Amino acid sequence: MPHRNRVNPFGEFEESPARGLLMGNRGILHDETGRLGQARWRHQHWIICQLHYRKRRRTIFAPDQYSELFFLDEATALAAGHRPCAECRRSAYQRFKQAWIEGNGLAQEGPLPSKAIDVALHRSRVDQERRCTTASALPDGAMIALPDTPNIPWLIWRGARYRWSHEGYQERKPISGTEIAMILTPSPTVQTLAAGYTPLTHPSADTCNTS
Repeated sequence: MPHRNRVNPFGEFEESPARGLLMGNRGILHDETGRLGQARWRHQHWIICQLHYRKRRRTIFAPDQYSELFFLDEATALAAGHRPCAECRRSAYQRFKQAWIEGNGLAQEGPLPSKAIDVALHRSRVDQERRCTTASALPDGAMIALPDTPNIPWLIWRGARYRWSHEGYQERKPISGTEIAMILTPSPTVQTLAAGYTPLTHPSADTCNTS
């Protein structure tokens, strides 16, 4: 049986045999038996990690170790409120940080600590107010839901929207210039995407057909 540790773009945990391209953590969320409790985070630095790094090996939901979470891709993890790990995804983190500074209009007088990003993201997560805009106004990599089907997430990518699933993107549809969408990706991350950060996306985004 798969663990309930596959994260969807809403930031919720689900069971799925699909592993995804990336993992991450929010702290220790399981008990000594390997069961998840009610808590969905234990600290503010929600990160996105590589599946493999420096030959490190982990046992899923081991006692006193952080709870491993898995994402279809980086666009999914960003929508769920995470950001690149500054250790195992150092290059991605540096690019993300620079685009964060530019996209969020920050005056840079010195190095931006990761804690400042984490605090801003946590503020957006706690707020959880779903903003609406035209889908065509959003940058590539943002995630949305449509008002008539609010439980179905879509990826904005290369002039179209792609229906998300744990296994990959299942459907491609053109974006209407007047189509209203609820934004799932936190606002400061949307600004980061707009400033040029390109997230890692699942290969199915490049292969699924238009319906």
